[in-house]
Amino acid sequence: MIASLIINTTLVAIVVVIHYEILRALSVIIPKLKIKNRLRVIIGVFGTICAHIIEVWLFGVVFFLMITYGDFGSLGGNFDGSLIDCVYFSFTNYTTVGYGDIEPFGNLRFLAGLEAITGLSLITWSASFMFMEMTQFWKEDQNNRH
Repeated sequence: MIASLIINTTLVAIVVVIHYEILRALSVIIPKLKIKNRLRVIIGVFGTICAHIIEVWLFGVVFFLMITYGDFGSLGGNFDGSLIDCVYFSFTNYTTVGYGDIEPFGNLRFLAGLEAITGLSLITWSASFMFMEMTQFWKEDQNNRH
């Protein structure tokens, strides 16, 4: 149980730091681009999507490693033990879609819950970031019209 707690806490900390760093980099890079504001927004959206994909894959890899090399539990249902199934489970869990075709057992249930709350938090953080960026671009567009 202690090992699971350490792994889970470390993983959540890593993905939060990754998310912060990607959003920070986007907030520095995007305003410097000499392109139309619409394209800046699109770059921001793709940047945040890339951040989420990286984070989902990290969770998926950790699920795979915990299943393969530890006594942390298992995934059941429509699960074949592959890395890609772990990543698929991670995507459905991170986004809180939760199709239910793959189910966690044992200590993996706690990681699954942490991933869901982390994913929800990071997705809303991305939405807030994009709203702030778009608001800035809209102000620039209004000032350029007058």
